[in-house]
Amino acid sequence: MDTTTTTVTDGPGGPSRRSMLMAGLGLGALAPLGLAATAGPAAAAAAPQPVLTDAQVYGVTTRDPLVLNRADPFVTPRTDGTYFFTGSVPEYDRLVVRGAPTLEGLADAEESVIWRRPTSGVTGGYVWAPELHRIDGRWYVYFAAGDAGAPFDIRMYVVESALADPRDPAGWSAPREVTTPWGSFKLDATTFAHRGQRYYVWAQAEPEIAVNTSLYIARMSSPSDIADEPVRISTPTLAWERQGFAVNEGAAVLVRNGRVFMTYSASATDARYAMGLLTADEDADLLDPASWSKSPEPVFRSHAPTSRFGPGHNSFTTTPEGLDVMVFHARDYEQITGDPLFDPNRHARVQRLYWAHDGTPLFGVPLGAGAAPPVRLSPVARPQSFVRHRGDVVSVDPNVRELGQTQWRLVPGLDGGATVSVESADTPGSYLRVVDGTVRLEALAAGAEGAAQASFLRTTDERGTALQLVGDPRGGWLRHGSRTLTTGRQGALSWFALS
Repeated sequence: MDTTTTTVTDGPGGPSRRSMLMAGLGLGALAPLGLAATAGPAAAAAAPQPVLTDAQVYGVTTRDPLVLNRADPFVTPRTDGTYFFTGSVPEYDRLVVRGAPTLEGLADAEESVIWRRPTSGVTGGYVWAPELHRIDGRWYVYFAAGDAGAPFDIRMYVVESALADPRDPAGWSAPREVTTPWGSFKLDATTFAHRGQRYYVWAQAEPEIAVNTSLYIARMSSPSDIADEPVRISTPTLAWERQGFAVNEGAAVLVRNGRVFMTYSASATDARYAMGLLTADEDADLLDPASWSKSPEPVFRSHAPTSRFGPGHNSFTTTPEGLDVMVFHARDYEQITGDPLFDPNRHARVQRLYWAHDGTPLFGVPLGAGAAPPVRLSPVARPQSFVRHRGDVVSVDPNVRELGQTQWRLVPGLDGGATVSVESADTPGSYLRVVDGTVRLEALAAGAEGAAQASFLRTTDERGTALQLVGDPRGGWLRHGSRTLTTGRQGALSWFALS
């Protein structure tokens, strides 16, 4: 059975990773509403839990890029101990699959060519956006292809294999077209199961609609056939969806917290490419366009401070611990010469997907590489509040939706030695600096004047993490107030939980 859309019910984001992390800090599991549990005599007598590293807290590989020169990336759920990866190759001429026991292992895994386009005729054109799904004990790759001599006369196809290992080319069938009621230029198919029904979602140019592509959904009667008339659930009407091209494409589905979330990508495939979000109630009729609401702004877009441009065409997977992971492509530069479709440097990347207090996803910004894993800092007793910045102003706020503003890297200290500095993950090169007791975000370099005011001695134990400023002759510690971040004496307010 395809497990891509596993429903999670243990609070926002599923089995509470935050609960596990707090337990790892000896602080007890959190109540379902995110309140700190009261430690009783039994908890006090329990054996101390191991303290997690920042990498364990973040829980997802920080290797970036993960797979070079692979656009439209798709990673399966971990199946019999293996993650499988596929994506578009720059030549658009073949289907590839690689596998590894870990997400990070996909970076260096050997790649197998399971199908190559013919030199003439049907499917002899460009090959686009493969997805690999395990359905009822068989593997299926959904992809789109044009014909030789008409590479943009694109239609949708599926190949299947009964073998256990999808990397084995011997198991794969010849392509079979997945037909829809009209025309060509249809691509980017995905499939998901919900409440016992399998659905097919794709992008297509409809003759009567003056846009490049819209999103359609239909029930499936088999893994290779749709059962009824398709329904259009999204068309590019918003300004950000119509930059260069009026496009909705590349859908991916995640069922969580009583809702069906569907991401999609829009606009031209350059730096203007961005991701949107459709949402439906899990009890709604998914074939009714009125069941779907669209976020008015993109949920994931280019971010110049981290040099990540055109993020999109994502998929979702999970870690063995149950964390949700977003897989996407992006470039390291903004300016492109020629047609962006033929710029080969859309690289596959992964980062952790977070969940807001109301059970909706937080995508943040494409973070890129860093000297340490990104983490969030919360007062130990207020796990739904986070240290965040808005520009250079730093505060401690509850239920922050701007994920990137709450992500930090505890990197080697600017003042050297055994110190650490707290670098903003979404504004690399900017650090927490304390001047006359005021904490602010400031761009600094190692060894620069003021480096000591942005360097701390870190203590991490069963109580959490505490940071003592080395540039303060009084030995002040970072402390959280009701909405403020200050310095002062060590105490209960100087301990932070990481997530």
